Amino acid sequence: MNWKNLASHISETTGCTFYIQNTYPISGGSINDTYRVEANGEIYFIKLNSSDYFDMFEAEVAGLKELEQAIIKVPEPYYWGIVEDKCYLVTEYIALKGDKTSVAEELGQKLARLHQVTQSQFGWQRDNYIGSTPQVNSLENDWVSFWQQHRLGFQLKLAAHNGYGGKLQKQGERLLADLGYFFSDYQPQASLLHGDLWSGNYAAAQTGKNSVQAVIYDPAVYYGDRETDIAMTELFGGFPKRFYQAYQEIWPLDAGYKTRKILYNLYHILNHLNLFGSGYLNQAEIMIASLISEYK
Repeated sequence: MNWKNLASHISETTGCTFYIQNTYPISGGSINDTYRVEANGEIYFIKLNSSDYFDMFEAEVAGLKELEQAIIKVPEPYYWGIVEDKCYLVTEYIALKGDKTSVAEELGQKLARLHQVTQSQFGWQRDNYIGSTPQVNSLENDWVSFWQQHRLGFQLKLAAHNGYGGKLQKQGERLLADLGYFFSDYQPQASLLHGDLWSGNYAAAQTGKNSVQAVIYDPAVYYGDRETDIAMTELFGGFPKRFYQAYQEIWPLDAGYKTRKILYNLYHILNHLNLFGSGYLNQAEIMIASLISEYK
């Protein structure tokens, strides 16, 4: 990236001088190049990618703005655009603390409050991305239909396109046909979701010499069953016991969650299959078989 050209583009777009003094690469991202940038005497966080990914950045900005209505901390987006063959997103820089256990209780409480922000339909105002995979958010009145078409069905079709047929598709079709079984006595609300809440997308933000605050980022926002967010926190681990206790104290989970969390995490495993390859195929097939065994 030519940082001078990026600074000029921001200055021209906003009408305010943006002068970059220093840039420092930050590791950890698998999709974007990320930097800590000193500009105008302030510190910013900047993501860069090919200009082909600009819609992904616009979707992230929309998601961050949607989450701002809740009490949980998210990075504030400042500037985004395209320079030459690169797209960029400039956000608030948040200093992170390594130990996240200190914000477990706060995160659980605030996630429950986030989920209490609801709307009448499932989905969202625009499509976005789960990782770099398109995520369809077409509004639906029925949650089962939404999950059939825009989550599991979408990923299974993508898997077929990527060459994963046979058992996965046969059993996947059977699961989709009987999806209503898991909701026979459970009607979820359309709650505001982070959408991609694994342990790498939350942290403890340093807010003072001896104070920290929970922060979440890199969302895949939509409105759906709150259990989907909780399920993903369990998929790869990294969330302390106190997080779950604090959440349940505000809004206890339904007993059927223990089974439905497999259904919800299947979406993410299928996405990993489509993004990263056959190493996730067996896990996806085992999850589908486990779900089918509940009602066959």
